[in-house]
Amino acid sequence: MRNEQRLRTRTPESRAFAERVQLVMDLTSRLNVLPFDDLDARRMVLTEIFGKPIPDSLSILPPFYCDYGLGASFGERVFINQGCFFLDYGGITVGDRVLIGPRVTLSTAGHPVELDERYDSITHAPIVVEDDVWIGAAATITPGVTIGRGSVVGAGAVVAKDVPPLSVVTATSVVERKRLKPASTAT
Repeated sequence: MRNEQRLRTRTPESRAFAERVQLVMDLTSRLNVLPFDDLDARRMVLTEIFGKPIPDSLSILPPFYCDYGLGASFGERVFINQGCFFLDYGGITVGDRVLIGPRVTLSTAGHPVELDERYDSITHAPIVVEDDVWIGAAATITPGVTIGRGSVVGAGAVVAKDVPPLSVVTATSVVERKRLKPASTAT
């Protein structure tokens, strides 16, 4: 993935990440049981999740799931529908007037592809959603992707490469990219 970075496992940094994830999981569980009309309480919990004040014009409908919180930032007049997942350790930037449909996943993290490296680190790369983008229901945006200004991502699409400005992208497919090496065997 483009702009990939790695967080080594079994380090003080990875332990701090895991502690933050536990805190945010607790906060999101609190968010998701609030009465729907308790906007003030929802805003307070979202501010805790993201670690900073959120724009007054940001609308996030619960349930909402986030794993880190500190990596997400939002422009003005952003609408995020129910059931969305933001895995934001690598950074998620959402521009102005963005519409995000229900059950959308923005995932900035993963694991190395090679089997011998898979358990040694977490890979991560930022996602950028530029102004005036609409992401349809149940779309998945993968690490390192930029969705260009004014574009539309169709419902159910899996976006694994940049979307040019003012484009419409749809569909999913399985494309074999490469063959992996077998795992080395320990003696």
